[in-house]
Amino acid sequence: MKPQNLDMEPNQGQPRPTLSSKVQRLQALSREEWQRDDWRWQMSHRLTSLDDLQSLWPEWTPTEKQKEVAQRYPFALTPYYMSLMEHPGPTDPIGRMAVPQAEEMNDNPALFRDPLTEEPNSPVPGLIHRYPDRVVLLLNGLCPVYCRHCTRKRLVGIEVAAANRKQIEGWVDYLKNTPSVKDVILSGGDPLTLSDDRLEEVLAAVRSVPSVEIIRIGTRIPVLMPMRVTPELCQMLAKYHPVWVVTHFNHPNELSPLAELACLRLLEAGCPVNNQAVLLRGVNDHPDIMEDMLRHLMRIRVRPYYLHQCDLIQGIEHLRTPISRGIEIMEALRGRLGGLAIPQYVVDLPQGGGKVPILPNYILSMSPTKTILRNFEGRIVAYPEPAFHPDENHPPRRERGGLADQLSGHHPGPIIPKSSK
Repeated sequence: MKPQNLDMEPNQGQPRPTLSSKVQRLQALSREEWQRDDWRWQMSHRLTSLDDLQSLWPEWTPTEKQKEVAQRYPFALTPYYMSLMEHPGPTDPIGRMAVPQAEEMNDNPALFRDPLTEEPNSPVPGLIHRYPDRVVLLLNGLCPVYCRHCTRKRLVGIEVAAANRKQIEGWVDYLKNTPSVKDVILSGGDPLTLSDDRLEEVLAAVRSVPSVEIIRIGTRIPVLMPMRVTPELCQMLAKYHPVWVVTHFNHPNELSPLAELACLRLLEAGCPVNNQAVLLRGVNDHPDIMEDMLRHLMRIRVRPYYLHQCDLIQGIEHLRTPISRGIEIMEALRGRLGGLAIPQYVVDLPQGGGKVPILPNYILSMSPTKTILRNFEGRIVAYPEPAFHPDENHPPRRERGGLADQLSGHHPGPIIPKSSK
């Protein structure tokens, strides 16, 4: 399919604004040619205005409200990801995730600019420490596509430079002084928009800290710009194992042959690839769509890891679903898919409360002698509890905080929230 090249607005007698040379080059290409296997070309040909997008899809006209949204929450779209759209409207799953919608201006007072309180939990610039054993490093502020549901929507379009040497040294000092941190997550922006050399500088620095066991890379590159996953990149990543990759497919339409190839390259380089999806209204909030995506992920050896309830982010009220919808989807998946294919459905609590797993309720009743359970078919079964409870001396457990310590007897008193007097 050749994108149309019209000189006039549809249904209007006014000439179009002057087209940029970038848009003119894209107009001369077919949809298949928008998938050019050159990630630097993809980045240099990103669309960053709705007028440019309209020039390539003349049957679509953005509203003034959408243009206003794009000023508040900037827009960027790679030719590759654009090639996966049937049209830029909100009924297309790719368009709904990538193109500004007027509803983004509807601010619900229950939504937050920084819903996970990342900024107060940043003891060092660019480092977030919310959980005892892991930290997040924000390597840059650049993404190939600005997803409309981004958790860091407050930072979208602030394309800050990649972390410099002084900042990296600050991270290393913090990690060395905090040996409880075993797991370091590289994020951004998107860390894979860095050059191989810049990314390796960070990997080498993190790997120099003896207490760090695992490095994770959180990236949407396999989804938005899979040609960035080059053999050279994978060869470099393999030098710093164990390196895990957590990516973010949300819809079956994103699982193109190029996306599959990117995941395969990472796997063959020894990087396990996990997927965390976000439940989005009008995109994947249907059991059949979710099942199709999960089956496809399993076929390419990408493990479904999390299904996130949408965070409470300003500007995404139109994409949020009720938790009951997520429960309905999880109910439908159980029994239709093997356990490896079923992600953990989680809510990341606001105000830094952390992730809480959500499941359908399979326990109907409990007593000292029996637990009454139901299965995915609705069949009710009584599970007998052991009749004999020997007085066993269990070895002492580590203190973990929260309810785990209550159960182990470390802190037998009542739990009083820190905010209480």
